[in-house]
Parts: sequence; structure tokens; C-alpha cells
Amino acid sequence: MFINLSINNVKNLFYILCLIIPLTNISHASSNNSLEFDDRPLDEELDHPDWFKLSFLELATDIEEANEQNKGLIIYFGQKFCPYCKAHLEKNWGQKDIVQYTKKHFDVVAINIKGQNPVIDINGKSYTEKTFSALKKTNFTPSTIFYNLKGQEVLRLRGYRPPYQFRAALEYVADKHYKKERFSQYLARAEFAMSFGKAELNANDAFNPAPHLLDRSRVKAQQPLLVIFERTKCHACDVLHGGPFNRPEIESELLRLEAVQLDIHSKQPIITPAGKKLTIDKWAEKLDINYTPTMIFFDENGKEIIRIDSVVWFYRLRNVFKYVLTGGYKKYSTFQLWRQAKNMR
Repeated sequence: MFINLSINNVKNLFYILCLIIPLTNISHASSNNSLEFDDRPLDEELDHPDWFKLSFLELATDIEEANEQNKGLIIYFGQKFCPYCKAHLEKNWGQKDIVQYTKKHFDVVAINIKGQNPVIDINGKSYTEKTFSALKKTNFTPSTIFYNLKGQEVLRLRGYRPPYQFRAALEYVADKHYKKERFSQYLARAEFAMSFGKAELNANDAFNPAPHLLDRSRVKAQQPLLVIFERTKCHACDVLHGGPFNRPEIESELLRLEAVQLDIHSKQPIITPAGKKLTIDKWAEKLDINYTPTMIFFDENGKEIIRIDSVVWFYRLRNVFKYVLTGGYKKYSTFQLWRQAKNMR
């Protein structure tokens, strides 16, 4: 039997297989290990890898110097006592193949989100590390912003992602897939290879049953809204429900707001908090969701407050609930500014 494939189809098949085949070698046990850790603040300060670029934080110069080596630039936003930064440095930039690939295709510049060193952005404007981090809405550390050879931001990851997703992000930018598709579409092929876990969505008594009335564009609601986008055979979703969502402190917080669980692949129609009528999958696409589970908090008028689209555990999740439920977002534009005002590590 002969199969007639065009050159373009062969190329597409090749890069899909290049992405998926290495991922299938990652065992379920190693995936478990990459998602589960103690997220309380660290007792000792973190050190950056010695291969990070020594930078004066003049970003236009950093991009120009990277460009001379045919590289892109990654700005890594972290903090000294961040357990999620430790997980990223150990589980992602602690793997030889990921380090080699990063060094080949990118320069990495580190910014301390609480730091006071001057940063000059690509437009020549000057900030402190702290104000620049707030400007970039790096709510969760580590955050990574990827710039291409032209100095254009092409991808942003907020928070810690497991190794197969971070590797996919590096390839997505280095191979310029952003020119033809979103990261969510590119990553979907990797998700297919890594799909394992429960065949149905996780149940929780705190979730409002369907049909969901999310429209807040006409009448102000009485409480904030949490929309959780999940999918079946999502190990990270199972870990969230078996871990943080299983803690009584989080269960009680869930009951203080309107909580809705949606299947990211569902074709069911829904009216969004902004009053738009879409199917759930199209709404997820419009929101540019590329991680499950993604939790998005909306205020009483249907405006997005904050989203968690990365690995999250008890300490961070509890603080996000406090930020939302105490109205901290009304005074502080970012979660990090609120945390710093509360003198949290």
C-alpha cells in the first residue's frame, strides 16, 4: 500500500514526531515527581546557574548581543526564596538536554522581582527590577518571557511548568512555530502523548452544577467567580484535586466564591462573564489557555482578576484565594505587589 504525502505534510509529521517521541520516554513516575513538591518559602537563597548571562539589564543590548549569535533571549523572573523557582532550576534547567538546547538557542537574563537594580527595557525606558516585573505582570515566579531575534515577545510562561512543557516552549520559539500557530495548538500534540489519568473530570461539591450562568455584564454578582478549565486524562488536574483541593483550608475558600468547572474540549455553548455567547472550547481558545488545569478568577463585574496557568500547590493557592477574597486586587494591580505589601517571602 502506498501513501501519498506532500512535502509539507512530511515536514509537519516530522516535527510532530520529533516533539512527541522524546516525551513518550518520560515515565509516569518522573512526571509525578515534576509536579509534586513542598511550596513553602525556602530557608536558603537560590543561586542562578553559572551559564546565565552576566547582564547590565540593558535589554536592547542583550537582544542585540544574542542576535549576533543567532539566538533569542529569555528573561527569567525569579526570587531568592521561591520553591517554584527551585523546582524549575532543578527539574528543567537541571536536565542536561534542556540546558544544552537553551544555551544553543537563547541567552538567559535573570531579574529579581524584588530587586532594585536598574532595568532599561527595549524601548529605552528605565525601571527598577521590581517595577519592571510588576509592569510585565509576573504574578508567579518563575516567569519566563521569550524574545525572538527581532526583539519581539513571542511567548510568556507564568509560573513553573513541568519539563516536557518547558522543552516544548523552547522548541516552539527556537523553531519559529509561533509564526503559524499558538503555543496551545503546538503543545496539544505533546499533551496527546502525555495524556494519562482519570477518564472523567474530577468531582468537587464546591463546583456549581450546570447549566452555568456566568454573565456578569448586565447585573453585578455578589461574589467573585472562579472558572477552572480542565480536561480528561489530565494528570496535573488529578494532582490538583488529590492535593491542594483536598485540603480543608482550600475547600472552605472555594465555598466563598462561585466555582465552575469546565471541560476545555467541550462544544457546549456558554455565556461568558463578559456576556459573549461561545462554545466552551472556543472560549478557552479566545482566552489562549495552554495549560490544564487553568484557574481564572473574575470579579463581580466579569473582569478577569488573575489566572493560575502553571503548577500550583497549597501555599501559593491559599494566598491567591486571600488576594481575591479580601479584595486585595482592588488596591494592588498584581499579586506580587500585594504579597510584597504583606511582607510575604
